[in-house]
Amino acid sequence: MNDYTNYIDFDVFIRFCFVGIIGVIINFSLTYIQKEIFKWNKYFSNTSGFCIAVSINFILNRNWTFKAIGGAMEIQMIKYLTVAIIGVLLNHLVVYFGVQKFRINFYLSKVFAVGIVFIWNFLLHSFFTFV
Repeated sequence: MNDYTNYIDFDVFIRFCFVGIIGVIINFSLTYIQKEIFKWNKYFSNTSGFCIAVSINFILNRNWTFKAIGGAMEIQMIKYLTVAIIGVLLNHLVVYFGVQKFRINFYLSKVFAVGIVFIWNFLLHSFFTFV
């Protein structure tokens, strides 16, 4: 396992980006299939797609991105979910303040939020979750 306390490994960063893209594709695809094809409730579909994507991302990030298979998986999973939940809340806060306080377009606020949460996730998973 690499020591991430002194630097950020560019290869790890690229793998993290790739896993993130896979997660977005899984999340949106499953949400779409469940909502539009199976006609399930949109909030259930959204939650289900998100949860499955987060689960797959955890496995990929643990085994491939950070190669942290030596650690206690249960502890890593709790840390991963904690970072993800805080990331979702951070996303909502950035969008809310962007729209309500700074009068920025909703989608532009969402772009800022995605960027901030991406950095949050990468740094926390690098220095907290998978160490």
